[in-house]
Amino acid sequence: MIFNRVVFIERIGKQQDWDIIIIGGGATGLGTAVDAASRGYSTLLLEQSDFAKGTSSRSTKLVHGGVRYLAQGDIGLVYEALHERGLLLKNAAHLVKDQDFIIPCYSWFSKYKYLIGLKFYDLLAGKSGFKKSSFLSVDKVLEAIPGLKGDGLIGGISYSDGQFDDARLALNLAQTASEYGGVTLNYMKVTGLKKEQNSVNGVTVQDLESGQSYVLKAKVVVNATGVFVDDILKMDTPTCRPIVRPSQGAHVVLDHSFLQGSSALMIPKTSDGRVLFAVPWHGKVLVGTTDTPLDAHSLEPKPLDQEIDFILDTAGKYLVKSPSRSDILATFAGLRPLAAPDKDTGSTKEISRSHKLIISKSGLITITGGKWTTYRRMAMDVVDRAISLGKLIEKKCNTQNIKIHGYTSETQFGSLSLYGADAIGIINLMKIEPALKDRLHPDFEYVKAEIIWMIRNEMVLNIEDILARRMRLLFLDTRLALLLAPAIAEIMAEELNKDRNWIDLQIAEFKAIAKQYLLSD
Repeated sequence: MIFNRVVFIERIGKQQDWDIIIIGGGATGLGTAVDAASRGYSTLLLEQSDFAKGTSSRSTKLVHGGVRYLAQGDIGLVYEALHERGLLLKNAAHLVKDQDFIIPCYSWFSKYKYLIGLKFYDLLAGKSGFKKSSFLSVDKVLEAIPGLKGDGLIGGISYSDGQFDDARLALNLAQTASEYGGVTLNYMKVTGLKKEQNSVNGVTVQDLESGQSYVLKAKVVVNATGVFVDDILKMDTPTCRPIVRPSQGAHVVLDHSFLQGSSALMIPKTSDGRVLFAVPWHGKVLVGTTDTPLDAHSLEPKPLDQEIDFILDTAGKYLVKSPSRSDILATFAGLRPLAAPDKDTGSTKEISRSHKLIISKSGLITITGGKWTTYRRMAMDVVDRAISLGKLIEKKCNTQNIKIHGYTSETQFGSLSLYGADAIGIINLMKIEPALKDRLHPDFEYVKAEIIWMIRNEMVLNIEDILARRMRLLFLDTRLALLLAPAIAEIMAEELNKDRNWIDLQIAEFKAIAKQYLLSD
């Protein structure tokens, strides 16, 4: 597999014509790159920042059908998502796992309501590899979640859903596309659309690393830029109305002691009628999410104070150890690209969660909405639509059976398990160069070999790429990420032949970003 930015840059310098160019390196864009490349189309993906820099690294880390969508009667969406959930468990076993969830019940009515609903959820899921729902006694609930308050508890409903690492799956999708001959490039900003006789037939793009610009042609151009889709649409038609309404989802990360055990907590109805999760993730507890309509988008959205307070207050009603702002290890927000309603509304409940495909008069294909769980189906719909429009020769989709890069059923890699089959490469690095076994910090298990592997094999350009999306430390424990930043900058500088000024600038830029993930003192 060739997954090297320098090699990819050389390729686009030589190859100006492509079957399909995809703008956007989040879940949908990367999924589309895998689909198109695996069908044999010459495929290029361009991402303005790092892969999954935006929404796709800021999810609640769940691969799920959506229990609350079932309650809303959206059975079709739930069925589709449960089918895709099963495929992810099969094809990305190194990243997706079966996670137990418990809904605490405080009345007999809620017990039977949730149990009946989740039995229907099981029925829709079919034979997907996930455990079935069941009723638990009070003792069993408290044994599974020792941190849960027992006052008024009559039992709970246990059910199963998927959990994953979103940014790592995004990277692995980029690598999978490259295995099929595709080119996926980060830090490549599309600056304009090229047209011939009013039809989009390419893009202009700038390499943000070198400043070099390129003009590239394609039979199909796909706009898969999430909350930024309107920016690309305006390049095509400056007067078009927005099709996306951003909705912010905030999360807080706490120490594992707040939840304890390995089961996740699902609060089915918060004070504003939504769902809240407290989920074990990489040794911490991830609590969220909110659903706040916004009028603007950015690459670094910040949780609002009222969102943080809402999460802490709601969690405090259920947990023995009530969390406070001083307990937060990290906080982050993601923007959902929800399809905008025809009329103005202050409620995101009225905004569709299903994806939409839009074909502009120019032939530009735009995909928006949806969620991580259904990324593969969204990608298939994009490529199938391009075929139906006569832009590509018909070829059958086969992503249902494609194993994602890193796939392995082995579980013996310990702290390196996140890398899947690539863990073997990191282990070999340490055998060749024993000094790479040294830890980045004596109190933590991260080793130098991981950083070298990321630089050589995972297309990182700065320490934020490593700490935010490869190691996930920025999202797990921001203060720890700040502590390790200088050591990582030093390793990168030596490997990439950078000077002291580069190191200082990297650390300063990372500190500025990290402030967004810590609450103000």
